[in-house]
Amino acid sequence: MSTSQEKKLPSNRTYTVDDIAAILGIAKSTAYRLVNSGEFKTIRIGYAIRISRKSFEDWLAMEEPEEKI
Repeated sequence: MSTSQEKKLPSNRTYTVDDIAAILGIAKSTAYRLVNSGEFKTIRIGYAIRISRKSFEDWLAMEEPEEKI
């Protein structure tokens, strides 16, 4: 099957708690506390927690110090 015929998978619109922990370089337990803090939008599917990628990235951008020009 050529690449033009292959179905493209949609990019993930959510992160997992493990993803957040890896991105921030923090422990999984700390990531759970952050996720449960209400700082960004989350979705619970049974026991699984998914974090809105946009909401998380907007929060992360607010937390980063501005670069000096």
